[in-house]
Amino acid sequence: MELDAFNRLDAEAARAVVRPCVDLDRWVDAVVAGRPYTSTAELLAAARTSAAPWTVAEIDGALAHHPRIGERASGGGAEASLSRSEQAGIGMPSADVAAALAAGNRAYEEKFSRVFLIRAAGRSADEILGALSQRLAHTEEEEIPVVAEQLRQIAVLRLEGIIGS
Repeated sequence: MELDAFNRLDAEAARAVVRPCVDLDRWVDAVVAGRPYTSTAELLAAARTSAAPWTVAEIDGALAHHPRIGERASGGGAEASLSRSEQAGIGMPSADVAAALAAGNRAYEEKFSRVFLIRAAGRSADEILGALSQRLAHTEEEEIPVVAEQLRQIAVLRLEGIIGS
């Protein structure tokens, strides 16, 4: 979608365009309320800072829509399609790395009671596994800002893919 078309949408239609980026009401509303944007760069800058900081409840709500790293998102919605595309970029990990990711996902979920989230775009399976291993050493207080930043990076990348320059 072109930026001019996004700027002209009514608020409800604009929310529907933005929501697949991250299902977080305050962020969606802030990005939509910031219209009209004069450039895609201005839109993305606003998306990087809107409604910050996110609460733990908002983060956990948004994560409810994210599959485990290494698993394909199910469903036909825009968010599932975006997730499948993002994870496809990491390629097929070796059997050892795939097993380690699966074990790491389980350990992360047991420790933090949420799925492990990382911006997969631009990262290899080995890089993701390394980050997962490092983050398993975090406390809840250390991990929340990391999760929030990863979620925000994913949202901005998705928005950039939806709104053409």
